[in-house]
Amino acid sequence: MNRTDHMTRRKAIAVGAASVGLAGLKSRASGQSDDAYWVDAHSHVWPPETDRFPLAHGLSKKDLDPPSFTDDELMAIASPVGVRRVVLIQHSKYHLFDNSYLLDVVRRHPQRFRCVGMVDDTQPDAGAAMKRLLPRGVTGFRITPFIRKQNPDKWLGTTGMQEMWEAGAETRQAMCCLIDPQHLPGVDDMCAKYADTPVVIDHFARIGVDGQMRDTDVRSLCRLARHNHVSVKISAFYALGKKRPPHLELVPMIKQLFETFGPQRLMWASDSPYQIQGENNYAASISLIRDRLDFVSAEDRQWLLRKTAEKVFFFA
Repeated sequence: MNRTDHMTRRKAIAVGAASVGLAGLKSRASGQSDDAYWVDAHSHVWPPETDRFPLAHGLSKKDLDPPSFTDDELMAIASPVGVRRVVLIQHSKYHLFDNSYLLDVVRRHPQRFRCVGMVDDTQPDAGAAMKRLLPRGVTGFRITPFIRKQNPDKWLGTTGMQEMWEAGAETRQAMCCLIDPQHLPGVDDMCAKYADTPVVIDHFARIGVDGQMRDTDVRSLCRLARHNHVSVKISAFYALGKKRPPHLELVPMIKQLFETFGPQRLMWASDSPYQIQGENNYAASISLIRDRLDFVSAEDRQWLLRKTAEKVFFFA
């Protein structure tokens, strides 16, 4: 989640041992066998090397907070709780439309990572740009009104945005929406217009970011369930509700989404490194879904923690 006006800044990251390899992992914390694992459907990573991977215009290395959160640092935190695969999200604040670092990570670890990139829908041939990135592991694209300095209410109306939704229907690359509840009706309209385009709503559409879990907002999100290709990330717990573990105040909303979308269209995600700041931590995030939902079966939990994310993002 990129809007810093609704989140506290992370002060420090304590990372453990070096990244555990994909093969042979056995998580004592989760009790998983060697052939079972979880998928984190949403994490940011960035390197400290701003020469090789330049930051967006106007930013410098001192703006990185934390100064480094590489794929190795992420996996040092994720592996001990059984996470073997991660969907990496382009950080629009730091790198905007330059996907270079995420592409490099996927190149180095093609079985472990997929990428949700960004393309500039105000430039020509946005749909063609999407298609070129698919063979490089980019199976989704972040779209958001929050980067619009002019006419943010028209964020879905550009020619390039229409091209992106058309391309997604062809390639299966998902439109991953970082939005607030007020943007849900616009996304609803686009889902009706582009019925075959995969769509993922990030972080419950940020319902509860102001501490209020409004029924009207949840109903607006649930309304999207009538579109067969819409999924929702149950994620960013640090930023919602009480904003601290064990995050139990989010369970009623999760249950309502579960009953509406079903487990095959919901996916857990951490939104690291922001989930691992202050009293929040990675283990508490996954524990809410793995250990604290008494209305899900063991098979449901497999979908929430692994299968949905793999279906949506690891198809190529």
